[in-house]
Amino acid sequence: MATLTVTINESLTLNGRERGSENILTIASIGEVFHRIVSCPNGQDTTVATFKAAVNTADVALDLEDTKYIRVTNLDDSNSVTLSNQVSGGENGTADRSVSILLEAGKSYLLGTIHDGIALGDTDATVITTLTDLESLVVSNAAGAEVEVEVFVATT
Repeated sequence: MATLTVTINESLTLNGRERGSENILTIASIGEVFHRIVSCPNGQDTTVATFKAAVNTADVALDLEDTKYIRVTNLDDSNSVTLSNQVSGGENGTADRSVSILLEAGKSYLLGTIHDGIALGDTDATVITTLTDLESLVVSNAAGAEVEVEVFVATT
């Protein structure tokens, strides 16, 4: 087993004063890594990672309960993509909800624990404290060109 160390370093001088910061996260007992660069075709949805309770239930599935860290980075210089978090609200391994974010060129999206680690609500914006499971991550590309994303997942 290994220890994953993630360092986030923000460097900013504003009005002559340093305003950046550095945060270091260590995650012990990492036993597996899923790392790939995926070419996402224009006009298509591309599943870049799938999470299941048992890895033998879907091709290239990652263990839902063992996943401790996820990073998706848009490697493109100018094009954004939409990153959809496919959520299993019923915790039955099937996505029945989705929350999407804009992942701008050069930017990254980070997640930690995904088993009982995500939820989304309805139209009244109620804070939800009963969390469910992330089922997959899907990149939707309408940029007009192919866009590459990097996916890094660490599991115990």
